[in-house]
Amino acid sequence: MPIYEYKCLDCNKAFETLVIDADEKIICYSCNSNNLEKQFSPFGIKAEGEVASANLSTSGCGCTPVSCGCSVRN
Repeated sequence: MPIYEYKCLDCNKAFETLVIDADEKIICYSCNSNNLEKQFSPFGIKAEGEVASANLSTSGCGCTPVSCGCSVRN
């Protein structure tokens, strides 16, 4: 059962929901609108004791090598 991320195009709220049935009607928890856009979300997997991620982070904080706004630096 996958968890999907959506953004409501009416109230601009982002939320996650567990989708049990592919035909299930998803509505915004904030305004009850069905005017939603499915968001792309990176995923993480554990491989041989290390955490692998779909993003290109090398700093360990979610930033990319090009720009980092957090205090963790390489």
